Amino acid sequence: MTHASSPASPRPEPWWKFGFVWLVVGGPAVVVVASFVTLWLALRTPDPVVDENYYQKGIAINKALEEKGQNLAPAMRGRNHAATPAQDVPR
Repeated sequence: MTHASSPASPRPEPWWKFGFVWLVVGGPAVVVVASFVTLWLALRTPDPVVDENYYQKGIAINKALEEKGQNLAPAMRGRNHAATPAQDVPR
């Protein structure tokens, strides 16, 4: 008994010709490529180091602004107005 393949039976197609295989493999492949791009960006442009005396420098900036006659009252008033709702607005 010999098992010869009949000419009517179709040959199975290779795995790379099925679209769902690329859908399943493509998602993780894109994530891996994106992670390497993120790693490259992180190594190429490191974060700046925060100065240890940042608080004292901030105080010096505020003193310099006070000496010039500039104060932060308008900015504080605008910030407080944005944070609290207006009470006198008719509805």
